[in-house]
Amino acid sequence: MITELGRWRDMGSFGKLARRALETDMPVMVQMQELLRGAKDAVSLAQGVVHWQPPKQALEKVKELVYEPLVSRYGNDEGIPELRAALVKKLRDENNLHKSSVMVTAGANQAFVNLVLTLCDPGDSVVMFAPYYFNAYMSFQMTGITNILVGPGNPETLYPDADWLERILSETKPAPKLVTVVNPGNPTGTYIPEPLLKRISDLCQNAGSWLVVDNTYEYFMYDGLKHSCVEGNHIVNVFSFSKAYGMMGWRVGYIAYPSEVEGFAAQLLKVQDNIPICASILSQHLALYSLEMGPQWVVDRVKSLEKNREIVLEALSPLGEGSVKGGQGAIYLWAKLPDSKGYNDFKVVRWLANKHGVAVIPGSASGCSGNLRISFGGLTENDCRAAAERLKNGLEDLVRNGM
Repeated sequence: MITELGRWRDMGSFGKLARRALETDMPVMVQMQELLRGAKDAVSLAQGVVHWQPPKQALEKVKELVYEPLVSRYGNDEGIPELRAALVKKLRDENNLHKSSVMVTAGANQAFVNLVLTLCDPGDSVVMFAPYYFNAYMSFQMTGITNILVGPGNPETLYPDADWLERILSETKPAPKLVTVVNPGNPTGTYIPEPLLKRISDLCQNAGSWLVVDNTYEYFMYDGLKHSCVEGNHIVNVFSFSKAYGMMGWRVGYIAYPSEVEGFAAQLLKVQDNIPICASILSQHLALYSLEMGPQWVVDRVKSLEKNREIVLEALSPLGEGSVKGGQGAIYLWAKLPDSKGYNDFKVVRWLANKHGVAVIPGSASGCSGNLRISFGGLTENDCRAAAERLKNGLEDLVRNGM
């Protein structure tokens, strides 16, 4: 499913196209969309989305702004002042971040690209942990960061291996410029406990490395777990409205960067001005109005996903005890295919879509072949139950008869 560089080498256009683009992985979600179009009546447990829309009250308010001239003009690069002020307050009240400034971006992915361009040069080394978020990996590839050091996760918990990180940060010269984690995790749904997150932060500070934490799923916590953030002059936090408020298509995220680091804001603005200039003004107002609903609006909807998680967990039972991990947070479960069969996860994904009408993500896209990522956020309970039935039937068929 992934386009290989070798295919391009045989084409006359190869020499005319940028190597950094050619050597960047093909987006797995684009491949999944193509697969779903080709598979008759397939349902998706693949894309990381939620089934709800933004708050109705917020949408009604935004309707009133459509004809306002200011909505059709450029806004401040860093975001409309009202939203930025509200986000600074939210960061203090909810995330315990008191020394962070805010830039509003066109989603969390764009926020991450902004940071890579602001903090890293081609030739720098960077660190991420497998299973990693595929779009973050692609961001490094397409910006010319070729020395991507991929650390292991704990085989039982999937937590980032801090002992490995300590060794890499001390042995790599110069030290890696940036370390990144997603908490709770994409693709695993694993939550990084606060003591471990603080240890990772301390290791980065001692090595002189930046730590970028993607908090997209901050509200998506289960089983009584609480999300936490870390703050420091070496730490940048990324957040998103996409999942929490059902604003995937509205494209609003934000960067919380250290206020005390001289020059950070100015350099970040250069990148912002040359990518979106500013996030959509109408979208920013929707974000502001949604934020006014308070975090409980999101928490109530996240609670509805607990049943989905239970349904999908049961659907994965044919893979055997101990094969499914994650799911403490976010909207994902991480499932290991049977080792004895030597399955190619991309082929399994195609087979499940075409024969059983259900789509999931191959673990190879996140650096861990032989696994699957399953999303339980995008469907209502009844639809999730129907999709899970297809998935369970497919996995039972796979284990019993192979492909």
